[in-house]
Amino acid sequence: MSKALVIIKSMGIGDLCILISNIHAISKKIDKPVKVLAQKSSSATAILKHDPHIEEVIELNEKEIKGFFSVIKKIKPKQFDQSYIYSDSIRFFLISKLSGIKENFQYKFFSKKGKNFFKTAKEFTEKILDTKIDSQSKIYCDKNDIEDAKRKFNISDKTKNIVCGISASGPTKRWDINNYIKLFENLNSKFQCKFFLAGGPNDKDLIKKVKSSAIGNRCISFSTMKIAETIPVISACQYYIGNDTGWGHISSGLDLKSLFLFMDSPPSAYGVYSKNISIIVPDGETIESCGHNTRGKNKISVDKVLHKSLELIN
Repeated sequence: MSKALVIIKSMGIGDLCILISNIHAISKKIDKPVKVLAQKSSSATAILKHDPHIEEVIELNEKEIKGFFSVIKKIKPKQFDQSYIYSDSIRFFLISKLSGIKENFQYKFFSKKGKNFFKTAKEFTEKILDTKIDSQSKIYCDKNDIEDAKRKFNISDKTKNIVCGISASGPTKRWDINNYIKLFENLNSKFQCKFFLAGGPNDKDLIKKVKSSAIGNRCISFSTMKIAETIPVISACQYYIGNDTGWGHISSGLDLKSLFLFMDSPPSAYGVYSKNISIIVPDGETIESCGHNTRGKNKISVDKVLHKSLELIN
């Protein structure tokens, strides 16, 4: 029976979440859990902690991911038979070969630039496994942890519990915080809502502004929580509304009905993989035309997001 290593070079949480369905397909094909080599910044250990298809996550920090012999030192003693490399980097191919791995499957060298992230991964996996795969990613969470989160944050079905992705990897992907405040006020006037502000320490000013607003008493911040601590809380909620962020991809993977605002990234690469994701693009754009350098954060109105949010909730 094969011992397989899945290598993920991408640093983002969203990238990892999109690739989960591919990892599951490999595990099912070889009829055994796999090990995953991933960057620490992807939070793979937290996200994949309870996944029955994952035997172990081998994390590399920012320095290690750029290394060579240090990576070999980590994986060679584990005696893998196969590697599945979600990267076009020749370095990881050589690392696999020099680690004694005989079967190495990988993107064509130097081919990934400009390619659709989701489609490239799916086509690669389907080709090497010779089977169609379901692109819907699933994140597993411990049921006891979910019940603990419900008690701690008083989460119940009587309330619309909404994870709000106010954070973003860059300013051009972040909808104005004043728009979010107006949206929250409108939603809370129609339903009894509880808003979980999905942002980290770098978003403290945004979170402070929301918390000091009229709707602030309906908001709970994730800023002091680790990713692993937020996953059961997210799982206890029903909806995600927010920017195209890792929080949104985690929410979708936990089966939340999710509304993504794509302002400066391609939804065709990062949004269409999941049945749980509804998409908003700037005025004048389509799912196909919206992409990097769209710079559309000021072309999405509160009314437009409110309308789509009500569709999501109703």
